[in-house]
Amino acid sequence: MKQPKIAEWTELRGLAFLAIVMQHNIAEYIYRADIAQPDAVMLTMIYHLTRFGTPTFVFLSGVLLFYHHRHAKPNYVRFIRKRFGDIYMPFIIWTLIYWLAVRVFTPAFWSSGMPDLGSFIRELFLPQTAYHLWFVLMVFQFYILFPLFLTGAHAVRKRLESNRSDHLSPKQITLAIIFSAAIVYILLMKWSYYDMSGWTDLLSEPWSSLLEYRSYSWIMYWFYFLLGAVCAWAVEGWRSWTAKALPWTITVFIVMYIWLGYDVLRGSEDTMNLNISTYLKPSTFIIIMAQMLMFYGLLALSRDRDLRFRRLLAWIGRYSFGGYLVHALVIYVIAYFTRPLHLSGWHLPITILSFAVTVVTALGISRGLSKLPGSRFTVGLSRIRNKSKESHTLSGTQTHIKRQASHSG
Repeated sequence: MKQPKIAEWTELRGLAFLAIVMQHNIAEYIYRADIAQPDAVMLTMIYHLTRFGTPTFVFLSGVLLFYHHRHAKPNYVRFIRKRFGDIYMPFIIWTLIYWLAVRVFTPAFWSSGMPDLGSFIRELFLPQTAYHLWFVLMVFQFYILFPLFLTGAHAVRKRLESNRSDHLSPKQITLAIIFSAAIVYILLMKWSYYDMSGWTDLLSEPWSSLLEYRSYSWIMYWFYFLLGAVCAWAVEGWRSWTAKALPWTITVFIVMYIWLGYDVLRGSEDTMNLNISTYLKPSTFIIIMAQMLMFYGLLALSRDRDLRFRRLLAWIGRYSFGGYLVHALVIYVIAYFTRPLHLSGWHLPITILSFAVTVVTALGISRGLSKLPGSRFTVGLSRIRNKSKESHTLSGTQTHIKRQASHSG
């Protein structure tokens, strides 16, 4: 049976998409040599409002996978084949588009005879030109391993249902598991940020390379996927809990927002170093969790209200995957015109304007491609058919059937 649609998941995906587009626009302008300090500080402040974006996509991937397969184990071959078409094929196509887009405008590409196909192959494993597509590679690892995660989730759930402890309820045990997992994950983030960079010099290949590119691995994001499983199995409980926790999540967010801003200002010199707030850092993990739970709680509180803002977020969320794939190309095009300009004192407004243009253009392209044949392989959406035409055809068919029935009667 088809599962009921959970509106806030699509809306949260829309918010995450907006956050990621803003991050990448900030990264385009904050490192320019002519940026004034007030603009750099303001862009850093905005940047720390967007840290929840990518981990929220991981959380939502877990939510949707576990939600739709809670009661039945999927056929693995069919499952992977579908995800390969919906996710990995768009990755390959857009990797090729970015690879060509950067090279066709250089004379060396045309004078070299044969293009360097080796660099394209490398892009399929370590995206550089399409820098944002690392996320597709990383999240696809969760899809490959999902049957194992689902088996583990069913085992834990079965154990909870059979638990007859007088001391702890299944809900309390679940919270204890989440809290324990969070502690383990914070330790992993501590090792990643403070220790692992030194380990690469002590290890041989391929282990040193695996550590160097650890941000491409699902291991660094598993906690968000775990939370997705918890949310998928207890949607109403999750809504209630995030709404009740709003005073705490808002407080934690404000405290960590101030701390992360101070941390970057303290660690930067002439240029703001946004890498100080990397995803793989304990303090960043805390603000991400506070933001994600805060936004979920706010959406849960307003879910019975028909708000234009929520409808807009739902529309953005629907086309967000295609918009994510194309948005960096839009930023490249805008940067082609802005990089030669002297923008001292204007980096903040130009970044905001670039963000708005990127969002509108990327979503417009995503929606346009969704109407074309093969849209599944370009934006991960099945082709949107003309509803009025389908309705007219159905009406005509029904009229024809009625006429045949009256004649036969």
